Amino acid sequence: MPVVTQDKRIIIPPPRRPDDGRGGGGGGPEDSHSSFPVSKEQIGLWVLLTAIIMLFAGLTSAYIVLRGVPTWQNIELPWLLWPNTFVLLLSSFTLELAKGAIRRNRFATMNRWLGLSALLGVVFIAGQLAAWRQLVHAGVYLPSTLQSGFFYILTGLHGLHITGGIIALGFVMAKAARNRLTAFNHQPLKLCTTYWHFMDGLWVYLFVLLLLS
Repeated sequence: MPVVTQDKRIIIPPPRRPDDGRGGGGGGPEDSHSSFPVSKEQIGLWVLLTAIIMLFAGLTSAYIVLRGVPTWQNIELPWLLWPNTFVLLLSSFTLELAKGAIRRNRFATMNRWLGLSALLGVVFIAGQLAAWRQLVHAGVYLPSTLQSGFFYILTGLHGLHITGGIIALGFVMAKAARNRLTAFNHQPLKLCTTYWHFMDGLWVYLFVLLLLS
C-alpha cells in the first residue's frame, strides 16, 4: 500500500512477486541455486558404494596379510572365471548401449539392451556357481585352505551384490514399461549403470588379486 512520508511525498512500493507455492520469500535470482545439486538417490548410491569399498578393502587386507603365513596353500582357480569375466564386461557394454538408446528416444531398443544386460548378469551368476561346482568336484571346499576360504567368500559376496544389481535392473525395466523414463529424465538407469560398472570393476580387481596369489 502507498506510504506517506513526513514531507507529504507519497511512495508506492513495487508490487510483490507472487508466491510460487514453495514457501519463503520471492524466489529471486539468489534463490535459483539454493537447491542441493545432488539428488538423494545419488547420495544413497555413493554411501552404498563406499560401504562396499570398505568391506572389500578389509577382506583384501586380510587376504594379503594371511598370504604370507606358512600354512598358505594356493588353489587352482576354475577356468570358468575367464568366460565369466568376459560376460560381465559385455553386460556393462550393453548397459551403455541402453543409455545411448534412450538419449535418442529409442525406447524399444533401450528395453532390448536392458533385457540383455539383465540376462548377462544372470549368466554371470550361473557361471560363478558352476565355478564353485568345479572346485567342489576337485575336492576344494571353503575350509580346505586359506585361499579357498577367501575365494568362496569374495566371489560369494560379489555375486550377492551382482544379484542386487539384477534386481535393480528389473525395477528400471518396469519403469521403462510404464513409460516412466524419458530422454531427459532417466536417472534410475544412470544410477543402475554406475552401480553395475562399479561391480564390474570390482570383479576385475578381485580376479587379478586371486590370480596373483
